[in-house]
Amino acid sequence: MSDTRRLVDAHHHVWDLDHRPQPWLDEPGHEPIRRTFGPDELRTAATRPIAGRTPGTTVVVQCVASVPETRELLALAERDPLIGAVVGWADLTSPATGDVLDELRAGPGGGHLRAVRHLVQGESDPGWLQRPSVERGLRAVADRGLAFDVLVRDHQLGQAVRLAERFPGLPLVLDHAGKPPIASGGLEPWEKEVRRLAGHPHVRCKLSGLVTEADHRTWTTDDIRPVWHVLFSAFGADRLMFGSDWPVCVLAGGWNEWAATVEDLLGECSAAETEAVLAGTATEFYRLDRPGQKARRSPRRPSTATEALGERKEETPCS
Repeated sequence: MSDTRRLVDAHHHVWDLDHRPQPWLDEPGHEPIRRTFGPDELRTAATRPIAGRTPGTTVVVQCVASVPETRELLALAERDPLIGAVVGWADLTSPATGDVLDELRAGPGGGHLRAVRHLVQGESDPGWLQRPSVERGLRAVADRGLAFDVLVRDHQLGQAVRLAERFPGLPLVLDHAGKPPIASGGLEPWEKEVRRLAGHPHVRCKLSGLVTEADHRTWTTDDIRPVWHVLFSAFGADRLMFGSDWPVCVLAGGWNEWAATVEDLLGECSAAETEAVLAGTATEFYRLDRPGQKARRSPRRPSTATEALGERKEETPCS
């Protein structure tokens, strides 16, 4: 059971531009975050507590479609006590997905690999998650006791629903609440699909990334509140988890503004509900109470597939 004063940030990014380029940062509007960000930058920035809590554990999430990046994140998690888990990347379309995951888990920090993510938001195929090759890769993820972070835009939520239907044994978490169209308005189609997805009990949802879906300069808590009401009524506190989306949130105010908003949104919640959103759900989903413990190992034979696959060029914003 998690510490009642603990804050888990379930969506945290790091990158070192001197070591690994992030091509998506070259897009206009990303100038404020076009620099290196490590764990210490979050430690320094997170000065505004949420319900009296400051970050004690984070989940670091991949940014680019790169096995070497995932290897680096795992090694960083081994060194830095702030990082409790890593959401990495492996090519789900490859027959060698399982071998790659086995090699990652056998390497430095491999016990911190708790989930896999792909930037589905950048895929033009409206059925990408239902491709036979992708489903084969997702079975390899499930076979190893790992979870899957679902990064889709609001118009792709139908794919996420079908994924939940076809993989009832694969733990899923919806990143950034499926990116509701807060800035443009018209939440009804998003709400309908989110409620369908929430009907599957093995699906969780991150309360994260919402400020960058609103107007970056003028958003207020009132713009976020309708989304919160949908998420809370659909998932309940025990299936919601807080995430800062640091440092991407800097584009729309940063940690302190988002922290103040989350505390306001939680204002009518009970102590138990607040604990679930701020720590309990993420702790259970990413197994943060078992630091460094590896998910179960598949009987598949390891190979050198990690080196063979390398990385895939990825221009889509990582958030």
